[in-house]
Amino acid sequence: MEFNKNNSMLLQSVYPELKRLAAIYMSRERAGHTLCPTALVNEAYLKLCSSQDIESKDKQHFLAICGRCIRQVLVEHSRVKNALKRGGDRTFMTLHEEACGDNKASDRDIDIIALEDCLKRLEQLDAIQVRIVELRFFSGMTIEEIAGVLALSESTIKRKWMMAKAWLYKEIK
Repeated sequence: MEFNKNNSMLLQSVYPELKRLAAIYMSRERAGHTLCPTALVNEAYLKLCSSQDIESKDKQHFLAICGRCIRQVLVEHSRVKNALKRGGDRTFMTLHEEACGDNKASDRDIDIIALEDCLKRLEQLDAIQVRIVELRFFSGMTIEEIAGVLALSESTIKRKWMMAKAWLYKEIK
């Protein structure tokens, strides 16, 4: 199913939330970053519109899809900036849990490409953990919302979230 009018209306309803999340992500980027929160959301929107197979069940599912697009835009932007022909430096962002609704913030700066590489490796071990990281970190969902989207118990989500965080911190370190 192509991006349709219902998805367009859904995007309008989640746009303020996506822009809030994008502002949090961009506040963690290095100074002088060329993307602003609005540009990040707009790039994600263009990526979303170009997809041919988007089918959302509800607002939370649609927000999860948008979070994945935001992740892809950040990674693509970082890869372009890092291209040797352009002499770009690696892009770092802080892995804050405040974007996920947690009050405990971790001030650990991470390389967005390193995070992407780690998520790809983690996907080989446990794809559900990667999905939880996407939904929690890139879509800003709560444990309860993730449990609903993935049709798993909250205790399973909490356990897998803790394991994914520990694994990622160890791998990125």
